[in-house]
Amino acid sequence: MKLVLLFGPMAVGKMTVGQELEKLTELKLFHNHMTIELLCPYFGFTPEMWDLTYQFRMQIFESYAKGDGYGMIFTFAWAFDVQEEWQYVKQIGDIFEKNGGEVYWVELEASLDARIERNRSENRLAHKPSKRDVGQSEARMLAAVEQHRLNSMEGEIVHDRYLRINNTELTPEEVANRIKAHFEW
Repeated sequence: MKLVLLFGPMAVGKMTVGQELEKLTELKLFHNHMTIELLCPYFGFTPEMWDLTYQFRMQIFESYAKGDGYGMIFTFAWAFDVQEEWQYVKQIGDIFEKNGGEVYWVELEASLDARIERNRSENRLAHKPSKRDVGQSEARMLAAVEQHRLNSMEGEIVHDRYLRINNTELTPEEVANRIKAHFEW
């Protein structure tokens, strides 16, 4: 069982790269907005929504990690300056490792200009209804850039199965192929 933690700032291309990686492997994509979009219509972006999102994700991870699937890609934005987020990521990895799984860490980075453009992409808007108010979505993205550090510092992530890719000038297919080749899947 493999768990690919695919992380980076908002609109860096995590879901789209995950979709391409899913096509190349037997990995199943679980992008973070799958739970957000389920709950947001009922609760908005409230503490209740985030609490339920966490509970749903943990239950999904626990159940999937015990199965016999090839693996999962989970996408998320990681605020490196928030200690609770480090604990959250460790908790997810621990769920898979305690069940004999391997965790792969893939970090994406891209220029802010590229991310602003991607925030308006057809694929993103099709799969993430909460992003369809593009002005509001962009404002949340820019606020996150101001409030948090959304990419790691050099040497901060020390895992054997770690890969960092600047995908500003790369297609999602190119990124997915690099990931697959790097980890020899």
